[in-house]
Amino acid sequence: MGGDHGPHVTVPAALQALSVYSDLHLILVGDRPEILSVLRQHHASESVRLQILHADQVVQMGDKPLHALRRLKQSSMRLALDLVANGQANACVSAGNTGALMTMAKVVLKTLPGVDRPALVSALPSMHGQPVYLLDLGANACCDSEALFQFAVMGAVLAEQVTGNPNPRVALLNIGTEEIKGNDQVQQAARLLQSTPHINYIGFVEGDRIFTGDADVIVCDGFVGNVTLKTTEGIARLLMHQIAQSVKQNLMARCLSWLLKGRLKKLFLQMNPDHYNGASLLGLRHIVVKSHGNADEMAYLRAIEEAITEVQRQVPGKIKARLESVLLEKSC
Repeated sequence: MGGDHGPHVTVPAALQALSVYSDLHLILVGDRPEILSVLRQHHASESVRLQILHADQVVQMGDKPLHALRRLKQSSMRLALDLVANGQANACVSAGNTGALMTMAKVVLKTLPGVDRPALVSALPSMHGQPVYLLDLGANACCDSEALFQFAVMGAVLAEQVTGNPNPRVALLNIGTEEIKGNDQVQQAARLLQSTPHINYIGFVEGDRIFTGDADVIVCDGFVGNVTLKTTEGIARLLMHQIAQSVKQNLMARCLSWLLKGRLKKLFLQMNPDHYNGASLLGLRHIVVKSHGNADEMAYLRAIEEAITEVQRQVPGKIKARLESVLLEKSC
């Protein structure tokens, strides 16, 4: 029910996912009459693979996280998380209020042993074609060095499991690459990572190197990460707009675009932030994927696909095992 468009995006995206993944079962949690109405518009109905769980309440985008946690226990968001906690679902996907989702998920699903705070992570494109995982994207505006260290461990495991890279390169986002640069938290996190053999730590990277493919996982606090993400999304849309305007205004460009139609379509898809929708809340005992609030049908489908991948790869269990190894190493 969350996000800018609610069931008018989530329901058709769910139907698309069911058509692509034959072993997928979905539970749509929200206002039953409204969901059924949208299903009818798409000539679909409730079935064995598509069930509806009615919810009397909805978490609004402006609701404070603690209010949502304490007062909205019958909301679609809370009931969806309860399904995961009770083992009736393997993952939760939501386009709703990020702060409320983070707070509810931490209380309902609990964090993994050794994790102080969950982190939001998402894939970004790179020049080499492989995704770059950036975290935290806004779940934790202020982080100490231990939190940054935990983010690095969790991000490395996610990159391993999703991309198949057995030794992902991990970097800290900083204002310079020199060892003396950065605040105390970043400096201390660097020392922790340098002393950990379980992580392929390669040092600091600056903002202009995020998309070069120099690192597979880039770690920062949530304030920096959220500003970075929103800035890159804005630049991507600006470039797409400028290219489209140039094609419209110039006859030669229009002819060239017709010849390169397939290539341009692929380029626009790679640049479109919606192609990388689906930020995971890493560090929880179960899988939660946060979609953009303004996601369209294609973007929301991407978020569902991210949840499917993490379920198939058993990401929380892999993170738990790696954290146990790291904590054991640190205690010795």
